[in-house]
Amino acid sequence: MKKNLLMWDETLFRDPEVFEIDYVPEQFNHRDAQITELAFQVRPGMRGARPLNTICRGLPGTGKTTSVRKILADIEEATKKLVPVYINCQIDNTRFAIFSQIYRRVTGHPPPASGTSFKQVFDAIARILQREEQVLLVALDDANYLLYENEINQVLYPLLRSHEAYPGVRIGVVAIVSDMSVTLQSEVDARVASVFRPTEIYFPPYSEEEVHGILEERVLQGLYPNVLRAETLDLVVEQTMKSGDLRVGIDLLKRAALNAEKEARRSVEREDVCKAYEVSRYLHLAFSLRALKAEEREVLAGIAEMSARDDREMNAGDVYRFVKEQVGVSYTKFYEMIQKFDSMRLLNLHYRQGRGRTRLISLRYDPGRVLEHLRQEQTLS
Repeated sequence: MKKNLLMWDETLFRDPEVFEIDYVPEQFNHRDAQITELAFQVRPGMRGARPLNTICRGLPGTGKTTSVRKILADIEEATKKLVPVYINCQIDNTRFAIFSQIYRRVTGHPPPASGTSFKQVFDAIARILQREEQVLLVALDDANYLLYENEINQVLYPLLRSHEAYPGVRIGVVAIVSDMSVTLQSEVDARVASVFRPTEIYFPPYSEEEVHGILEERVLQGLYPNVLRAETLDLVVEQTMKSGDLRVGIDLLKRAALNAEKEARRSVEREDVCKAYEVSRYLHLAFSLRALKAEEREVLAGIAEMSARDDREMNAGDVYRFVKEQVGVSYTKFYEMIQKFDSMRLLNLHYRQGRGRTRLISLRYDPGRVLEHLRQEQTLS
């Protein structure tokens, strides 16, 4: 009789690393045009010139970070003359924190723990670049966080104008932006804008066919044969498209396989996916909330509170009056925010015909969960 149960030391995973959010696949499909353009932008740095400044812009989960990290990895393999530095601005969002990371990358060790000024850190970075005749490429992931913290000019100014104080120093910047309401080049002040002049590379949302291809590739790499049937993968793709975030699908594959392992099964069943989705679906919510400004979070909290009282679709005018009492936001700004929330798939915004067109709002997530995640973000920030 065929054995259908896993033994205690068996696993469904060929390579569990494939399902980590920060995994950079060898074969990265459906972003060829963006990667080609990004490679063109940084290519001058390979020849000792300053890389062209770039903004990679798109909704969360559209391949921006993976594309940039792939280019940085290629640079690492190809040359020592162009030094790539990746900064996560959700974590390091002050000038000193960012330049400390650059210092660590250039010198191989962190700056002294205390008593070191920003000028000393930057001077050490510039002197090494001069001596080694190296070019620096700084990738600022979630650069919009620097706007929220009012640090963007303090970071970009010394990077982009370093050659004025240190002849021969050449530094380029790649900024990754997930907030579609932000136009970074118009947010910086005149002294930065005059030298920034970035090229924007847009990353559109993945189509259903592209999501299916990407997740299928992860399954082939990360799970053993016959663990996930075609119809089960179709269900994972369907759930991923609901959130509009590829990371949800990758996490869903991982959790569903772990659920099957827990039950000692040799294949992932529909129930494993459904159970996993109850956790994975909130991954998109968590990532999206991190990309919101404080005022936007307050407005979303107001919408969630009103939705918790009345589970039906809500009239946008009624929601605005409720939110205005708490946040004091103008209607124009409120409407811009709910359009943004709609594009981020946090809520549905649509119209009902009647006496005029009535805008209706409904949350995509349980309002209690939204409020819970917002409280968590407030605690972390």
